[in-house]
Amino acid sequence: MTDLDAPNDPGERVLLVVHHTPSPPTRELLEAVLAGATDPDITGVRLRSVPALGATVPDVLAADGYVFGTSANFGYMSGALKHFFDTVYYPCLDAVAGRPYGLWVHGNNDTAGAVASVRKIVSGLGLVQAAADVEVTGPIDGAVREKCYELGATVAVTVAGEAG
Repeated sequence: MTDLDAPNDPGERVLLVVHHTPSPPTRELLEAVLAGATDPDITGVRLRSVPALGATVPDVLAADGYVFGTSANFGYMSGALKHFFDTVYYPCLDAVAGRPYGLWVHGNNDTAGAVASVRKIVSGLGLVQAAADVEVTGPIDGAVREKCYELGATVAVTVAGEAG
């Protein structure tokens, strides 16, 4: 796995991580996902990590797989991630079908509505779930960080495997 700013090698795949990480816990989850996605044993994939409010249609179209991360706000995904999906949905519809994705959500006491809302959108886009959703309530511990690491690594390996 190469870093975000490295030039794209021929045949290299792109994993796009789109996230809204406004709090220390959500930032910690992002860092664990990125660490997993950049595991040194994973090759042939370039990581791009873009905040949800900065991610664009060209970012989505240039990627071979995705990991989405959000806080759960009032029973829904963050407004920033919803804005991202609103911006890219129709321009990317049909063009991204079949590509793998993963999701992590952090909430103070509930994540179900946020997870369901993301699932509806990615289903409409035709994305394919590559790893189990990581739903986190409460504080971040070693087990949660490991789940997020595995999420990033699993989606990266899936993206890398599709190169062949």
